Amino acid sequence: MEKLVDKQKVVQNMMGRIIKNNFFKFIFFLSTLFGLIVLVVLLYRIFTQAIGWLDADFLQNFPSRRPERAGIKAGLVGSLWLMVIVAPVSLILGVGTAIYLEEYAKKNRFTDFIQTNISNLAGVPSIVFGLLGLTIFVRELGLGRSVLAAGLTMSLLVLPVIVVAAQEAIRAVPNQLREASYGMGATKWQTIYRIVLPAAIPGILTGSILALSRAIGETAPLVVLGIPTFIAYLPNGILDTFTVMPMQIYNWTGRPQEEFQHVAAAGIVVLLVVLIFMNSIAVFIRNKFQKRY
Repeated sequence: MEKLVDKQKVVQNMMGRIIKNNFFKFIFFLSTLFGLIVLVVLLYRIFTQAIGWLDADFLQNFPSRRPERAGIKAGLVGSLWLMVIVAPVSLILGVGTAIYLEEYAKKNRFTDFIQTNISNLAGVPSIVFGLLGLTIFVRELGLGRSVLAAGLTMSLLVLPVIVVAAQEAIRAVPNQLREASYGMGATKWQTIYRIVLPAAIPGILTGSILALSRAIGETAPLVVLGIPTFIAYLPNGILDTFTVMPMQIYNWTGRPQEEFQHVAAAGIVVLLVVLIFMNSIAVFIRNKFQKRY
């Protein structure tokens, strides 16, 4: 009799677990479905508005007060100029900081304090970095609304993300590889340069490209810096005034004419293509070069 009761309890517990599992599975499915529906609706609205406005002339023309003549050339080239500053500055400083914290710095309260602040900076609103860039680069250093001032500001924005991603990639390299390198007579730097970095490069590049994608799509720091939304020329150097794609799209969406809504949608499509291309590179690097130890 007691065995029968125990079996019934086991069956009841199993049924309860199955019901709970199916319930959470249904909730997670609904969450995924909701996100997909919102994404499909958003993309459908953007592409339907952009049809008829996205062509070769749109990529070659400068902004104009006439929607039929408006183009995104200044913003597209300006975004590329911005990456010329952001990419090397953020990568060199970010990866260098990660190497120091993981390979050279002693584990104590001071390094824990630095690590905590870097992690916190990764979650700071982007407009705060815009205020910092406005104070230091635009006013104190007198760089004005130039490519250099904007590039340094956006580098500060993505720097914490790159540091954290590089640290995780370096931390994932097994200690056995380091010990084997030391056993062969290699120095600390030789071990880092020839063993640790090659093994960590896929993770570092993946996190860095995703961070640079964020820099291309950010608008708030550039608004604070006073980057123009309407420019009919291209910058010739890093000290020239420029604009970027998000700023142009922001300007078009604020125009009262309905046609500019279609122009803005075409600009969004171009921005999405650039971001998807960069994210695809990150996925390719991760799948192609990632090694498991």
